Amino acid sequence: MDEAAVRADSHRGTTWGKIGQTPVVEDSGGRFSINLISAVSPRGDMKFRTFEGRMNEDKYLEFLTELLRDTGKPIIVIADNASYHSGKFAKKCAQKSDGKVTLFHLPAYSPELNPDEQVWNHSKARLGKVFVQTKEHLVNEVRNILKSIQMSRSLIRSFFQMKDTRYAADAC
Repeated sequence: MDEAAVRADSHRGTTWGKIGQTPVVEDSGGRFSINLISAVSPRGDMKFRTFEGRMNEDKYLEFLTELLRDTGKPIIVIADNASYHSGKFAKKCAQKSDGKVTLFHLPAYSPELNPDEQVWNHSKARLGKVFVQTKEHLVNEVRNILKSIQMSRSLIRSFFQMKDTRYAADAC
């Protein structure tokens, strides 16, 4: 599980230009963003949500509760050490889940160990090629990109086959 933010003025990727001329990437000038949370599984499942404002314990636990309800099975949550992932409230909720939620926290500064980081890598690479005009356009583009990733179970499974993330497939 992981969270991210995308901005309308972020352009990732490469482009072509005429020899001797610097390519120019058009931008609307808007400085708006949207926040995201997602969870992936080694089976190729993915759940995501877009939201306004900062992530906090309430939003995190609401997403976790939805995830548990939708899967109908015990889940292992692999997450970084953000305060809402590792706080007393999150630990208490995991303990109260009767073994349905197991929390696994990654070492500090190790996003390469989180398979869910690949969702953001793919999303931001694709979004960087889009000329975003309004916040509504940004939200729609992001949701469409995430839905297309969600539909590609083989792509999601590949997130668990990378050198640094294979452990997660074995743990689940």
